Amino acid sequence: MAKVTIKGTCNPKFQAAADIFQRNFDTGADVGASFCATVEGEVVVDLWGGFADEAGARPWEKDTIVNVYSTTKTMTALTALMLADRGLIDFDAPVARYWPEFAAAGKEAVKVSHLMSHSAGLSGWREKVSVEDIYDWDKACALLAAQEPFWTPGTASGYHALTQGNLVGEVVRRVTGKSLGTVFREEIAEPLGADFHIGLPASEDSRVADLIPPPPPPPSDQPLPELTLNIFTNPPINPLDTRTRAWRAAEIPAAGGHGNARSIARIHAILANGGAAQGKRFMSEAGCRRALEPQIEGVDLVLGLPARFGLGFGLYGELLPMKNRNSMFWGGYGGSLIIIDMDARTTFGYAMNKMGAGTVGDARSLDIINSMWDAP
Repeated sequence: MAKVTIKGTCNPKFQAAADIFQRNFDTGADVGASFCATVEGEVVVDLWGGFADEAGARPWEKDTIVNVYSTTKTMTALTALMLADRGLIDFDAPVARYWPEFAAAGKEAVKVSHLMSHSAGLSGWREKVSVEDIYDWDKACALLAAQEPFWTPGTASGYHALTQGNLVGEVVRRVTGKSLGTVFREEIAEPLGADFHIGLPASEDSRVADLIPPPPPPPSDQPLPELTLNIFTNPPINPLDTRTRAWRAAEIPAAGGHGNARSIARIHAILANGGAAQGKRFMSEAGCRRALEPQIEGVDLVLGLPARFGLGFGLYGELLPMKNRNSMFWGGYGGSLIIIDMDARTTFGYAMNKMGAGTVGDARSLDIINSMWDAP
């Protein structure tokens, strides 16, 4: 494959970020990728390069988009935070206030905040489900509403890898009468002109980069914990599914979003800048800062790692060290990432197609981000 020449713009103050981005291609760490950062709502770094496919036949263009897996969750959280700021959702209210069927199987006291912080005890489906079932919104939600939690809600987090999108998304649907993808598009993406989609129209397929699956994990004598096994096998998570029209068309608000670093960084400038972006106000500063309110802390029952969750985001802590305490983040399976630094009024977005093994970012993006945090 020919040497990659990266494209885009970079404020000279952050030249180290461009150098590291280039290095990722030179070493083969990246095949195709984009990185974008905003400060005070202004784009200061916007880079892309490489190829949209493993064979190197399609260049990664300025408008290339890719499935970013769980970075989608941050768009879902932002949508819920915006609706809460308008008084449509009360995070302290029981979910059943908005979704009466959810009260089944002892869940009448589960709060909306538990859904936002992965502590509702519904990290996966108890019944056997296929990926086609995940495309069926009503079925996926009905199963969750009917089932008993895996653990006592509110006592621990257990990463809701796929289910969080259905749980929060159904609350959004009940209070607005519209799907989460529709509310996100009409109220956030379109007003910002941001190229991020939860439910991708077929007209955009030609712009989508192919996700390249990560290497298989090394063999281990230790069996996966039951909750972790459930997440990875029910349904099986196969990156090749993201190349299908069925996956792209479905609204999967926990894992099915398509965008690039530019759209990720620009959208979350709303939170980094007190509720306003590109001259438009989306919510109050107090509504933004609610995301930083700690909800649950401890070893996550699914990830097996120490985690601190606010309302929809991971917070400052061991899982991902960040420079400033009033920062939050989340990433997608394979490496995509968003960090929102409210102290520095900065966002960092990264999206790529060559998947790594992690779920909350890796050195490819973190080295770039740290170079910017450390810039004089």
